[in-house]
Amino acid sequence: MAERSTAAVDVANSGGDGSSEHTSRPPASEAAAADGAQPQDGAVDAAGDTAGDADASADTDAAGPAASDTVEATPVPPDPATTEPGAGSPPADRDPQPADVPEPHSGDKLARRYRLEECVTRLDGFSSWRAVDEKLRRAVGVHLLPSHHRQVRPVLAAARSAALLGDPRFVQVLDAVEDGDRVYVVHEWLPDATPLTAVLAAGPLPAHECYELVSQLAQAMAVAHREGLAHLRLTPGSVLRTATGQYRVRGLAVNAALRGISSDSPQRTDTEAIGALLYAALTQRWPYEEDAYGLTGVTQLSGGTLIPPDQVRAGVHRGLSELAMRALVNDGATASSENPPCTTPEELAAAVAELPRIPPEEPTFLQPTPYERTTYQQGVLAPDAVPMGGGALGPVPVTDAPPTLPGRTGKVLKWGVSALLIAALGLGSWQVADALLRGDKAKGPAQSEPDPEEVSGEEPAGGEQPASGQPVDIASARILDPKGAGRESAEKAALAFDGDPGTYWQTLYYRSAAFGNLKPGVGLILDLGSVQQVSDLKVNFLGETSVDFLAAPADAAGRPDSLGDFSKVDSATGTDVTLSAKQPIRTRYVLVWLTELPHTGDGEYRGRITEIGITS
Repeated sequence: MAERSTAAVDVANSGGDGSSEHTSRPPASEAAAADGAQPQDGAVDAAGDTAGDADASADTDAAGPAASDTVEATPVPPDPATTEPGAGSPPADRDPQPADVPEPHSGDKLARRYRLEECVTRLDGFSSWRAVDEKLRRAVGVHLLPSHHRQVRPVLAAARSAALLGDPRFVQVLDAVEDGDRVYVVHEWLPDATPLTAVLAAGPLPAHECYELVSQLAQAMAVAHREGLAHLRLTPGSVLRTATGQYRVRGLAVNAALRGISSDSPQRTDTEAIGALLYAALTQRWPYEEDAYGLTGVTQLSGGTLIPPDQVRAGVHRGLSELAMRALVNDGATASSENPPCTTPEELAAAVAELPRIPPEEPTFLQPTPYERTTYQQGVLAPDAVPMGGGALGPVPVTDAPPTLPGRTGKVLKWGVSALLIAALGLGSWQVADALLRGDKAKGPAQSEPDPEEVSGEEPAGGEQPASGQPVDIASARILDPKGAGRESAEKAALAFDGDPGTYWQTLYYRSAAFGNLKPGVGLILDLGSVQQVSDLKVNFLGETSVDFLAAPADAAGRPDSLGDFSKVDSATGTDVTLSAKQPIRTRYVLVWLTELPHTGDGEYRGRITEIGITS
């Protein structure tokens, strides 16, 4: 009977802790067997992590095929027969495979649910697979170990601890099962994600991308360490960039447990790993003498001093270069006296928050190709207009008019068209003159132009009265969150209009001012109780915030529940803003829509509304 994991498992054995001593600088053999580029078909790597989710351990050069994660790894050959037991002698450090344990193959099912599709690598007694969850009809990744493997207990403990974290910045562990003679760990599969190894193969990243990379990784690892979890194998293959520009970390605790890796200083280890990734993103070079992960190593100065990124490559952002050296200070880098080294992800996240935000580069547009005219546009392209040297075609003006129709037929057509034109002009002139005469008769001598004073005294169209400046009461408020119910809390929404500036309603925290690129914004829908005239909306924030003023139509059927049910009235940015309608409007529902959040000073972005006022 399979023994399945439960959500109540205590957080323990986060990184496969053991007695082995951690070394900050990787040995040449490990660097040479670094994580590689993601396979194009999204296959699982040596650690069993999918191309979209887990730790890619296949080593490759910048454009080469995926290979194994370590020098002992045996890549899966195209012929499935070579993976049969006895096809070759296993490495000496592998666990012996008992004769009664069948070798897994494509098509095998685990728990009558997970169908194995493709094995990418077999390494050190465990294998990694791309699989399909037939129950939920989705792709997943699977780490598969025999139950006698020496790392079974650390792997199960690490997987269950990582599953309890539930942070969306990490690839999630979905299941950890001990089923008879097999143990397997199931994790997410992100088909739209690309490992950082493949991204760096194309060249160094822009400054804005490097800023986002170090900011997101530092914040994510700070959260993991607060929960007692460490990664210990944070490499370019274990960092994924999604199609929306987010960075996600795969293999938290599990990858280290699979390989029996531990560290006496897990926070320092992960911090130095983030610094190495930032160094590589800035320079496309690996900050050690050994080549690794498809990147060329950096020749260090005498005494083992590491060259700063802005001296390796021209145009590197000075602040990011200094940040990389502060994170790598224990591996030969040097930090200035005013900027001490960062030894924990928490310190690194705080250092990133102190940097001015680096905006993305302006998009460049290609020069449009010259407009090529055809034979029907302002000339005829003569065949002999093309120069012998291959010059562009040029229009030749038409010198001779096309010939007219010959004989009596052409003359008859010409006179017929002329007669029709003359008749049409005469008929049109007669109708215009007749309309003018009828108008003069209908207008008697008593009629005259309207008095300008009478015109100016009419009420404006639509029935709106001029702005009075009187306050409008807010009956209630609710949350509008594109991510759905349960995300943002509406429990304290009334604090935003309770008349006390000392209380406030606040959003969840996000990793960037743009809601971590997860949603376009978050807002409060204010119900005025009935249709009211509204002219101004005043909002007070804690921190400079960007906000839009939107309103629902006065004749809205039912209460609006989506952003498309509102029309934008005005927008502003600041701490105390006033948003006004060009003319007073009539509505029952007003939406205060936050589009950009302020930084709270602790590495997070959060919106806080202290008071809202509406006037008619």
